[in-house]
Amino acid sequence: MSQKLIQSQTQQQVQQQRLSQQQMLQVKLLEMPLAELEQNILTELDDNPALEERRDEQEETTAERELAEDREADATDEQYEEKTEREEREEALDNALENLGSDDELPSPDLRAASPGNPDADYEEIVWGDTTSFYDKLKEQMGELELTDGQRDIMEYLIGSLDNDGLLRKDMGDLCDELAIYHNIDVDESELVDVLHRLQTFDPAGIGARSLQECLLLQIARRPEGRLKELMRRVVESHFDEFTKKHWDRISTALQLTPDQADIIRQELSKLNPKPGAALGETLGRNTQQITPDFVVDTDDAGNVSFNINRGRIPDLKVSPSFNEMVNTYKTNREKMNRQEKEALLYAKEKVEKAQGYIEAVKQRRHTLYVTMKAIIGWQKKFFQDGDEADLRPMILKDIAEKTGLDISTISRVSNIKYAQTRWGTYPLRFFFTDGYVTKDGEEMSTRKIKLALKDMIGREDKRRPLSDDALAAEMKKKGFPIARRTVAKYREQLGLPVARLRKS
Repeated sequence: MSQKLIQSQTQQQVQQQRLSQQQMLQVKLLEMPLAELEQNILTELDDNPALEERRDEQEETTAERELAEDREADATDEQYEEKTEREEREEALDNALENLGSDDELPSPDLRAASPGNPDADYEEIVWGDTTSFYDKLKEQMGELELTDGQRDIMEYLIGSLDNDGLLRKDMGDLCDELAIYHNIDVDESELVDVLHRLQTFDPAGIGARSLQECLLLQIARRPEGRLKELMRRVVESHFDEFTKKHWDRISTALQLTPDQADIIRQELSKLNPKPGAALGETLGRNTQQITPDFVVDTDDAGNVSFNINRGRIPDLKVSPSFNEMVNTYKTNREKMNRQEKEALLYAKEKVEKAQGYIEAVKQRRHTLYVTMKAIIGWQKKFFQDGDEADLRPMILKDIAEKTGLDISTISRVSNIKYAQTRWGTYPLRFFFTDGYVTKDGEEMSTRKIKLALKDMIGREDKRRPLSDDALAAEMKKKGFPIARRTVAKYREQLGLPVARLRKS
């Protein structure tokens, strides 16, 4: 039997969508928040000689000087921030050592400085997007461990018992009693310590420590193995009293250190964080970074809402007249040019086209931001008028995409890492998007509104007899939120609120 190899050729049409370089540039700029765009424009001005700032001649000298000063400031920002962070860390450690033994009686210096009662405090703007507590962040890490139900309940209680610095200052015996009396969880100290040790593996290093000494030792334990690590451990473990009193002469004698060695160890120990909880940016709902709003929304007393796009330090751009003239000259004298002149033409032409494309991409970004924010305000106008979160209507990316005629991916890029400053506070654009819940009667309600009502109900309950999920569902129905028990449980967990037995006190 012979086999024939038959070769056939078929034609298949495959549709592929590839983004052009110009489209890719537009997407890139669209994703950038204002601060990043400002830096990107400065970089492009440096890289492309055919791109220039559009400004009046009389402002030329002043503007150039200001730009030079800005770039010089940018160049030293990173160095300054590193220095400031190191100094703040050292100061925090010094304060912790000086206040050793009185931490339970006095609020930390950081909290005093930020408290509303302090008129001299430098306030940081409260931003909705950063109000996640370290309780929630630690629970996320807890989800990565293999724990029994009992261990999970114990760890949740331990996390809830941490103070603002991220330390566990309660006695182990007292914690065992609290778990037994209030939560019907029978656990001995060895089991409790075992769960605590697992909690102490979480980030940031030092979380869950029972004292400042243990907090520092936990951080040292994560350093690379070596002589330096061992000496740091011995200082904190065996000479903690001298360390707190800065008696480095005694420490050096005991450990037989040279002055240089002692200085290095002291510098490394000063980098440790005595307040690991603060590293999570927790509890106060404060954003530790400066937020620059991309939109400024204004609501007058009559309820009229208007907005503008924050230009920041973005200059008007133009193509360099000299480069334009060079290209035009070469075009009219192409036949008479030699090879070197033709290469210069191609170079100038490439830079001019790149500058024109960049200017167009910046304009397109501004237009896209404008139509998107206009649609969001139109959809959520009630919120912008009164600032009541419960007035947010169900709104998803698709809704705004349909209203603007833009693609869903474009709306997603606009709403990512961008903020709107309003009369009621500064919010990330993602805040205004909320899913809807459709009741049995076909009514669509905002899940945000339902969650707020649920959170308020749990906050007002009798903590001696907290409501079960079934009871919460029944009470929510009475208040006009007919949701099922499983929905109550789902929203409660998303809010970071524990089950009834763990809310009992």
